[in-house]
Amino acid sequence: MGNRVTRGDFEWVYTEQPHTQRRREILAKYPTIKSLMGPDPHLKWIVSGMVLTQLLACYLVKDLSWKWIFFWAYVFGGCINHSMALAIHDISHNVAFGNKQAKWNRWFAVFANLPFGLPYSASFKKYHIDHHRYLGGDTLDVDVPTDFEGWFFCTPFRKFIWLILQPFFYGLRPLYVNPKTVTQMEIFNALVQFSIDFIIYYLWGLKPVIYLIAGTLLCMGLHPIAGHFIAEHYMFLKGYETYSYYGPLNWITFNAGYHMEHHDFPSIPGCKLPMVKKIAAEYYDNLPQHQSWVRVLWDFVFDDSIGPYSRIKRICKLATENQ
Repeated sequence: MGNRVTRGDFEWVYTEQPHTQRRREILAKYPTIKSLMGPDPHLKWIVSGMVLTQLLACYLVKDLSWKWIFFWAYVFGGCINHSMALAIHDISHNVAFGNKQAKWNRWFAVFANLPFGLPYSASFKKYHIDHHRYLGGDTLDVDVPTDFEGWFFCTPFRKFIWLILQPFFYGLRPLYVNPKTVTQMEIFNALVQFSIDFIIYYLWGLKPVIYLIAGTLLCMGLHPIAGHFIAEHYMFLKGYETYSYYGPLNWITFNAGYHMEHHDFPSIPGCKLPMVKKIAAEYYDNLPQHQSWVRVLWDFVFDDSIGPYSRIKRICKLATENQ
């Protein structure tokens, strides 16, 4: 208990994140895991197919009534967009073209961003590196809710609303917790995105644009796939800050459920994370894991012991290097 203390309602710890030590141990025991690191040669083709699918969908929905626009945005387009968000996550780790072609990865992420309707990829990259380097880091890891979120969204109804509003909190929280200077890549991302939005509007009208944006916002809120937001790092079992999920939704989310494995080895593409678990099974099989992202959402809302405050936080020693 000397390394763990409650301050407010977050769980504050004074140890380094567990992934650092586990990574050292696994690599020492299984050095062949290094061979899994590197680009995924199929990712760029899968992502390109998803972008083209959404552009075709824009044409197909242009004459639908508004109720069907939102229906298809939720059950189809949003699923693709959320899957694309997880592809952009992988691309942010340079697994599309490799570390030696970092700029190609950044540009390709902007291309993958097109079905979102809103610029996302460049800002995500800027903050996501901190999430890995400073997991749970106070004022550094913007994946952790604010004190206001933890204090206010504390009843089942309020937590339900918080889940719906998740995309807004994820978009706005960094501006409050850890504001950073706007980069040239973010400006480029926005210019490209809004240009494509305008072209779609010019060709097919407003409905396809709303279809894209609605799909993005709806499926990053209260949606089965969005259960991964909660499943990954919310403390369902005291003392454990990262959890994996090995169920079928991994098939459409680039193995995002293999989250312990991903944090242990962020440079290994999602398609190879099951091999990490297979090789180093004794390091993962006995750790807590989720069986269902839908069940995660249900428990988050109705379990009084879980809420936005259910996160581990730490003061990171290397925080000054982020400035």
